[in-house]
Amino acid sequence: MTHTSVRTVRAGLVVALVLLACAAPARAAGTERPSGSVPDSRLLLTVSRGEKPSTAGGGTVLSCDPPRGHRRAADACAELDAVDGRIEDIPAKEVFCPMVYAPVTARASGTWRGQRVDYTATFPNSCALTARTGAVFALDAS
Repeated sequence: MTHTSVRTVRAGLVVALVLLACAAPARAAGTERPSGSVPDSRLLLTVSRGEKPSTAGGGTVLSCDPPRGHRRAADACAELDAVDGRIEDIPAKEVFCPMVYAPVTARASGTWRGQRVDYTATFPNSCALTARTGAVFALDAS
């Protein structure tokens, strides 16, 4: 290789490196994800008796990448996926619930596919909760 061709190759490599560095999207340290992956979906779910959300700690963490942490995780994640994480958009099931007023309050907080979720709703009883939210708040072992 001649002296001129070495310079040309070296200059070409420098230009290629600069172009690659400019074309690569900037990421914060530790946030790299495998190609094609989606942001985590993780919700802290609680159901409390009464018309106010429980202030006590605890609850169940539903993770959907892969589904786990909940007795019906796969069903809950599928239902959430169908409505893009908007619990209020889960289609209501047609069921007959007793006309007993025993209010329960459901709360979900966390992220769904990178979007913040903060959901709280009170239902007249646990049957109405299940009819309206499907498997998402099926937290009791029954």
